[in-house]
Amino acid sequence: MRPGWARSLLIRRCAAALLVVAAVGFATLGGAEHDDEAVMVAAHDLLPGTELAASDLVVRRVGAGMVPAGALRMSRDGAGKTVTSMVRTGEILTDARLLSPRLPQQLTGSADARLVPVRLSDDAVSALLRAGDVVDVVGPEADVLATRAVVALGTERPVSSGLSARNQASAPVVLAMDQKSALRVAAAGLDIALAVIVH
Repeated sequence: MRPGWARSLLIRRCAAALLVVAAVGFATLGGAEHDDEAVMVAAHDLLPGTELAASDLVVRRVGAGMVPAGALRMSRDGAGKTVTSMVRTGEILTDARLLSPRLPQQLTGSADARLVPVRLSDDAVSALLRAGDVVDVVGPEADVLATRAVVALGTERPVSSGLSARNQASAPVVLAMDQKSALRVAAAGLDIALAVIVH
């Protein structure tokens, strides 16, 4: 058997080692928590066209390296703004998912881009378009009014039968395009419904 002083020394060394391990663990956890950032995520599934209210968003802390550019930090950043595409529960909300003056440029890469509501001649096509789709806009004489326009906000409603479904599908599609194309499309759309070619 070891002398008493040897056992005491062994116990002290074990205790010191445990304290070092605990300190490292606390430091690691504390550092991870310190690196977390607060962002706004969807409290439930959000459909395109939804006008955001405070109840639609909740705060979640995520690692700093997981935060995308343009992430919303406070509920007031999104309150009253319109969602452009489907957002799933728990998904981080960014400015690219909301209608804003910056959205046309983000979608097209053009500094002078504009948003234009376009009523299409075929309601079935309107119902098929989704945010992010790229289309060419065509007039009644097969004149190409705009190329590579991007759908910023589609109808994105379930297809069904009946008069109510036809009324819903007749909602305009919002397209992002350069300024000159936007002027042509807006002028032509005053008198007639237009068509699109999907890329």
